[in-house]
Amino acid sequence: MGDFRDQLFIDGEWREAADGRRFAVEDPADGTTLAEVADAGETDAHDALEAAVAAQAGWAATAPRERGELLRAAYAAVVARADEFARVISLEMGKPLVEAKGEVTYGAEFLRWFSEEAVRIDGRWLVAPDGKSRLLTVKKPVGPCLFVTPWNFPIAMGTRKIGPALAAGCTMVVKPASQTPLTMLLLADVLHEVGVPHGVVNVITSSDSSGVVKTLMGDDRLRKVSFTGSTEVGRILVRQSADNLQRVSMELGGNAPFVVFEDADLDAAVDGAMIAKMRNMGEACTAANRFLVHEKVAPQFSARLAERMAALSVGRGQDDGVDVGPLVDADAVESVGQLVTDAVHDGARLLTGGAPVDGPGHFYSPTVLVDVPPEAQINKEEIFGPVAPVTTFTDEDEAIASANSTDYGLVAYVWTRDLGRTIRLSESLAFGMVGVNTGLVSNPAAPFGGVKASGFGREGGFEGIEEYLDLTYVSLPGG
Repeated sequence: MGDFRDQLFIDGEWREAADGRRFAVEDPADGTTLAEVADAGETDAHDALEAAVAAQAGWAATAPRERGELLRAAYAAVVARADEFARVISLEMGKPLVEAKGEVTYGAEFLRWFSEEAVRIDGRWLVAPDGKSRLLTVKKPVGPCLFVTPWNFPIAMGTRKIGPALAAGCTMVVKPASQTPLTMLLLADVLHEVGVPHGVVNVITSSDSSGVVKTLMGDDRLRKVSFTGSTEVGRILVRQSADNLQRVSMELGGNAPFVVFEDADLDAAVDGAMIAKMRNMGEACTAANRFLVHEKVAPQFSARLAERMAALSVGRGQDDGVDVGPLVDADAVESVGQLVTDAVHDGARLLTGGAPVDGPGHFYSPTVLVDVPPEAQINKEEIFGPVAPVTTFTDEDEAIASANSTDYGLVAYVWTRDLGRTIRLSESLAFGMVGVNTGLVSNPAAPFGGVKASGFGREGGFEGIEEYLDLTYVSLPGG
């Protein structure tokens, strides 16, 4: 086993779970155990929230500049330890080291962005229309938060919640995914080292996510929940939040269309497709899920995409020259494989890939399918793997209808050189984000989030900090 933080971080101290339990963290590349970490239960969850509640008043009263400087120090510390973070991410999640380093850079930027936003929390002053009073608005931290983060981006999905919460003056309990807890524990170590006060950030790892989260949300002192994960679990958490009327932010599933029109630059579109599809082996809510390509250019686009996908090197993320790492677990491989099998049964053709990779670990070969029927299950479900299904369309109206024919609404990608069409699609596509002639939309300076079954709330941008602020209106007598 490696040298990892493996205990709970509560009230500024590293400790074992109250009942002494531990659970194993697996290396998805070969199925071996990387580490065993403390397995938090209800008692530990209660202690973590107690610490956050006790620290809330002091942290909220901390000067915005001081909060910002701590975030800036955390950013510098993460950057300085980027290789260490990348190694841990690659080991527990599987992505290649180069990509893991990219995630560290991206994740660290949320700490820097919100270090600058801490001093820009403002309200307004207004003379009432009748002139008899003055209207003052004041923004205050919402209070103790619960963050439930996913396994696919172990640092970035944490920093884009932790960053704005700290900047706003909120304390928190963080519950990382049981598949990838080691990265978040390392981040807790960094935040502690740079001087974030005891109790402000608490991290509990647990194999019983639902039990721990239910315990925390059952306490009316918890005022905010932010979750990144499946729509199914998101619906459960929204229902649970009703009892104590907790504020919620939900970044849920996606089914991103990648729409290529007949006037698109095909070389650029294929480059963008590789980014949008293969980031994180396709295990991303922003991953291109459905390739909708105009019938005139579909053969050329598909052939070029298949050539690029077939050339990718599959292997252990820490090995040199590897482009595609393992999927997170055996269930992921089985799920992806079943979607491909069903699509072929429905009439789709394989251009490349289409099978798990022999040997230990949870690998699936990069795959391109063509002639995929619009009604195929692979076009309806989030694939979360290295599979690109191509379906054709004949005109703009059909493309829009096909793109919008999903319960999800996180991101859509559009490839065209027609400015008018760009404007029309930006307005008509029912998605929280639209990437035009780009395969990458994530940016700490931009508001990330979706509509419909992809959730609500925004992370990043000027908008991101508003998720952690309550508004007080003060009525004052006129002069």
